[in-house]
Amino acid sequence: MQFDEKFLQEMGLSAMPEDQKQKFLDYVQEELEVCIGERISRGLTEEQLNEFDMITDPAEAAKWLEKNRPDYREIVNRTIEEMKAEIRANRNKLVGV
Repeated sequence: MQFDEKFLQEMGLSAMPEDQKQKFLDYVQEELEVCIGERISRGLTEEQLNEFDMITDPAEAAKWLEKNRPDYREIVNRTIEEMKAEIRANRNKLVGV
């Protein structure tokens, strides 16, 4: 998922002050990564978590997730949609209205 001006438009945040846009986009990406990571790691053993941490290649990580957490795509999509809903619900606060 791209976090850029198009994303801000989709979320109704085009009116956000320019000096806050990139900070907000960075924050959203970081929060999503943390939330997705926490949700995917639930139910994995310590050994699996350590094994996953050793993977550096994104393609290998995807293969590993397919095998060890086959519902990871659903988790990612659900988390993104929840984040979008939260952003939309708070859009007036975010643009300073």
